Amino acid sequence: MAKILIVEDDKFLRELIVRKLKKEGYEIFEVVDGEEGLKKIKELKPDLVLLDLILPTIDGFEVLSKKKDDPEIKKIPVIILSNLGQKEDIEKGLRLGAVDYLVKASFTPQEIVQKIKNLLE
Repeated sequence: MAKILIVEDDKFLRELIVRKLKKEGYEIFEVVDGEEGLKKIKELKPDLVLLDLILPTIDGFEVLSKKKDDPEIKKIPVIILSNLGQKEDIEKGLRLGAVDYLVKASFTPQEIVQKIKNLLE
């Protein structure tokens, strides 16, 4: 069973996605800030990370940048899920190693789950 780490401080959205992913049979771990997210990535070595960019402590860009510099976890795929929809933000996220970039307003939770399934299969 695939392990997914969700780093998202929006409680409503996080709980919605967690519920849907658990229903699909994934093992879910969740944290609400960037620093904790980075710690959990190292600790759990999840199969996938769903990462918000605007987070308490350190932001998602910094999480990606530190992850990229750590040979132990740099290969773990990250999907960014953010309200930041500017072209520069998207390019920066992908440049820092994210495999996909989803703008929250453009995707339903079901579509987000589908993207995750496609990536993990």
